[in-house]
Amino acid sequence: MNRFKHALKLNQCQCLFVGFILAAIVLLASSSAHAQTVNIDHVVAELEPEIQRMLLAGNIPSCSIALIAGDRVIWTNAYGYSNLWARTPATPNTIYLIGSTFKAMSTIALLQQMEQGKFKLDDRVNDYLTDFKIQGEDPQHPVTFRHLLTHTSGLPADFGGFPVWGDTVPPSLEDYLRKSLKVSNPPLKSVVYSNMAYTLVGYLVQKFSGVPYKQYIQEHIFTPLEMNSTAFEPRPDMEERLAIPYVFDEKTGSQTGTVRLKASVWPAGIVYGTVLNQANWLIANLNGGVFKDKRLISQATLDQMFTRQYDQFKGTIENLWGNETAGFGLTWWTEVRDGDRYLAHSGSVPGYTAFLLGNRDRKLGFVIMTNGNRAHPHLFKLADKAIDLMKKYSSADKAISTRP
Repeated sequence: MNRFKHALKLNQCQCLFVGFILAAIVLLASSSAHAQTVNIDHVVAELEPEIQRMLLAGNIPSCSIALIAGDRVIWTNAYGYSNLWARTPATPNTIYLIGSTFKAMSTIALLQQMEQGKFKLDDRVNDYLTDFKIQGEDPQHPVTFRHLLTHTSGLPADFGGFPVWGDTVPPSLEDYLRKSLKVSNPPLKSVVYSNMAYTLVGYLVQKFSGVPYKQYIQEHIFTPLEMNSTAFEPRPDMEERLAIPYVFDEKTGSQTGTVRLKASVWPAGIVYGTVLNQANWLIANLNGGVFKDKRLISQATLDQMFTRQYDQFKGTIENLWGNETAGFGLTWWTEVRDGDRYLAHSGSVPGYTAFLLGNRDRKLGFVIMTNGNRAHPHLFKLADKAIDLMKKYSSADKAISTRP
């Protein structure tokens, strides 16, 4: 009898265990099903003709695209030629220059220092500079960290280009800033898209962390996000995947290879990478600062990045993107459209244009890299179409899409 009771107890425990396993399997299946709510076949069927139209209308030799739902890439593809002379087809692993889409990565790096108590957003930046100062500043209207991250600091745009294979090279961060760091206007007078401000951001990351800037970005941004094909200077294995930068010649109607550049303001966006690496970056931003259980930044800080900072400057950004609700958050562009909150940023240097667009409420994302020159409007239009199609062919509503 005791043996029977013991066996019965074991059988009950086994049933409970099996039940627990089955419940876990059901939960995982449910989670997996939720992760695949977008009918990607329908999306791609309608999106691909738009991609071809974009390439033609924008005179874009090639592009690589990734679509995101939740915390993963649900589709990726590439079109056109990364090298027209060699007829090299673009792929999702083609390397493009990502341009100013990198600015928000520098911002995350700086805000990581803020979370460690190194400074506050509305502190005067000059109080933290010892080797040089922001020249021309009115002490009654000081430049703050918030100003730097919203292009309202009064610092000029600047670029300072140098041919990659030329005899001259960009100066060190310290030398460039010591010579050039000077405001043109008081803060908050206007929005002036300032590469110089983000060069200073790079220097501040280095100063606060005590780690060389490039090393810090590698260890705290690229590595945790598994951005294994992103770098300031392409490695040899990346070089053979580089897309050639092209500019369209209106007179001849042909594409012309253009000079590949470095810049004095290289922390503002002279970085190379793939569309899949950029997708990892956007995934982290759409998922509360977390990528594969690795947290880059707190949700509270990220929410500040996505919040329009100055209502007096709301409206279309750079006369290119956004509606009347648009504006700069902390680096990211923000907008509310059709009741959904969006984040975005473009990148552009001679011969390359890139764009990232994310729907925060539905966790849908679009990433595109191209070797087309100043092709912003065409990329923006395609991005809107892609997000709208994913919304159209998704069974997930906003409430579901924000579940952990």
